[in-house]
Amino acid sequence: MPFCIINFQLTSRSKGKQVGTKQIAMKQLNMTILLTLLMSIAGMEAWAYDFEVDGIYYNFGSNETEAEVTYNEECVYVGNVVIPESVTFDVEVEDGVFESNTCSVTSIGENAFNGCSSLTGVIIPSSITEIGGSAFQNCSGLERIIIPNSVTSIGDYTFYGCTSLTSVTLSNSITSIAWGMFGNCTSLKSITIPNLVTTIWDEAFDNCI
Repeated sequence: MPFCIINFQLTSRSKGKQVGTKQIAMKQLNMTILLTLLMSIAGMEAWAYDFEVDGIYYNFGSNETEAEVTYNEECVYVGNVVIPESVTFDVEVEDGVFESNTCSVTSIGENAFNGCSSLTGVIIPSSITEIGGSAFQNCSGLERIIIPNSVTSIGDYTFYGCTSLTSVTLSNSITSIAWGMFGNCTSLKSITIPNLVTTIWDEAFDNCI
């Protein structure tokens, strides 16, 4: 974030002291550093997760009975990942006291698997109703995927840059192919467009062979 150097002097009437250009620039530099720190902290919080079960990271959904598969910056997903229909985990209700909690896994969040190049396959359960934008973007090792009919919404750029993806089975419940959904999927050979689809947005199949 750039800062401006103000090329004039300010005079303090109460003490008769002049504040020079150098002091103004230093104050602005300090403010820039502070803002950068705050943005970094906000970024870390944006990708925080609520809990982890069997190597998959989740956030709570609209309530604590639903869970969403979420992003983990370490991209720990390797090989074939099986997303469960539900997860059970312990919640600390007070110091040293835990209760078991079960959530239905209802969505795959934005960027959930983004950049996980060692991911080769994902099994998506019928409990999933929504897949967020860029959820599998740049998963260059992903080879094939089946999206169950329970899914009614798939976000923009979901499979963008999945260069090893050869086969996709889409949910029969979706009504559109989102912007850039399969862009740069250069190995894509087979895909069936569901009957309910009425809109294919720009760049949905950009650079596909």
